[in-house]
Amino acid sequence: MALHTDIFHAVVQSVRQVKGLPEAPHAFVPQPVMGKSAAELRAYVDGDDPVTGRPFMREVIEGLTESVSSTSEGAFPRTTPRLVEPDSEDNLHQLFLDNHWTDQLPIILPTEDRVAEMLAHTARAPDEVVGRMQPTHNRGFWEYTVEKVAVNAVMAGCRPEYFPVLLALASSGISARGSTSSSAAAMVVVNGPVRDEIGMNSGIGAMGPHAHANATIGRAYGLLSQNLQGGSVSGTTFMGSQGNNYCYNSITFAENEERSPWQPLHVEKGFDESQSTVSVFFGLRSTSFCLGVRGLWQEHVRDMLLGIEPNTPPVFLLDPITARLFAEREGFDTKEKLIKWAWENATMPSGRYFDLQLVQNYIYPRATFGEEPFASMLAAGEKEMVHIFREAEINIIVVGGETNGYWQIQGARHRGIFGVDEWR
Repeated sequence: MALHTDIFHAVVQSVRQVKGLPEAPHAFVPQPVMGKSAAELRAYVDGDDPVTGRPFMREVIEGLTESVSSTSEGAFPRTTPRLVEPDSEDNLHQLFLDNHWTDQLPIILPTEDRVAEMLAHTARAPDEVVGRMQPTHNRGFWEYTVEKVAVNAVMAGCRPEYFPVLLALASSGISARGSTSSSAAAMVVVNGPVRDEIGMNSGIGAMGPHAHANATIGRAYGLLSQNLQGGSVSGTTFMGSQGNNYCYNSITFAENEERSPWQPLHVEKGFDESQSTVSVFFGLRSTSFCLGVRGLWQEHVRDMLLGIEPNTPPVFLLDPITARLFAEREGFDTKEKLIKWAWENATMPSGRYFDLQLVQNYIYPRATFGEEPFASMLAAGEKEMVHIFREAEINIIVVGGETNGYWQIQGARHRGIFGVDEWR
């Protein structure tokens, strides 16, 4: 017997269908639950189910005691037709829009000729399976082929030479349209020779709409995520409460390896400098922003780290000017030293830490189950200082064009790094 709040009615119906359990019993109480008193919550239980209008407890009792007869009509389809019916260009654009196959912006129609041109830039067969993806862990995976990825690359406006990078992203199985109520987004960092081969930007404006490769690869990653995982429709397969503007191009850029005083990201993660890779981060819900590294920088950076929500580790995104200030003036000649400093200094009292709602939702249960280091943090006195993040999860990336020493810290978890060369 599943219990939900009523705002999730549509997504519950959808997941039940996908899982082949359309008659699974369930009941609803009003949204929100957060911030309600015990008396208000009790009134939910004693009141009516806001979806059916029947008493909530009657729904619960009947769901637990009455037999259920399945009316499933077979397996839920996990793919889409290869072609749509011929029509005018305007009508086809409207068809893609009506079916939620776009990001609500104009697309390039994926004709067979355009898709074939994209496919010519990989040695992989069009029907080879690239990966599987799902918007949430409980929805079920969709499987997709090289050709399906090519379709979305065309729609986003990618040039064919970008295709191996996009295949590497698709192979990750990590959705850039994950359905989380906190409205997370993806970030993609490209390393290695492919950056220059396809004209990616790592300098001035790299994180903005100033390079065709950056913009369209990031957009294509979002489009393939929503279309090849079974959708990203508000209220059904996407439940991000506020949404996230970063989803339009998944903040896709190249690391400025040449101007960095440190090893590039992909070398840190175990790849050779001559290899090309894509790294996927997920989160992007909190940002701290700064200029330079002044005399009291330690206090400023501590404040910045406290501004990152505690369930997502920080990623330092440093303009080369700032990176060299940290490396040459402050003595952080490796990224590892700066990461260690950040871990040591991102602390707060245990009582304050465990009072944060995100910590209560996601970390407190793990602490009560005995998982370390959270169990020891919970056992600490309320005023004892605890580390907000894990050292191994903090990352540093150099990007920017040195017009000034601006930099930022993004809350984003590194989800994986994937080779590009194998998809050429």
